[in-house]
Amino acid sequence: MLILYVEDNFENKLFVRRVIESMGHEMMEAETGPDSLLLAAERKPDLILMDVNIPGMDGLETTIKFKQDPELSHIPVIALTANAMKGDKERCLAAGCNGYMQKPVGVSDLRREINFYARQLAGDNSG
Repeated sequence: MLILYVEDNFENKLFVRRVIESMGHEMMEAETGPDSLLLAAERKPDLILMDVNIPGMDGLETTIKFKQDPELSHIPVIALTANAMKGDKERCLAAGCNGYMQKPVGVSDLRREINFYARQLAGDNSG
């Protein structure tokens, strides 16, 4: 599975890359919303992990753009955010995110989310 991680923090990228690659998946990364849109259009990832707090066009605005593009709208987007305010999860889901994970993300939680979408991609809807 090819996973696009949109994140501007080096340590977060390194952590997520280790988890993804240890699972046997491929990760590509972008630091900004516009860069992620270009990269996704070119490489068509199977899953997008979206940091909400990226510079310029934030992760929610970027997710809206993904969901408006007929070529990319089917790609699941999981919001990853340090925001823990009431209503943040709902704002992420309203923007089109398929899932929401609060940072710091644990290894087992991240693996569980990735496995869920990998099973969906493989056509296994058993949960």
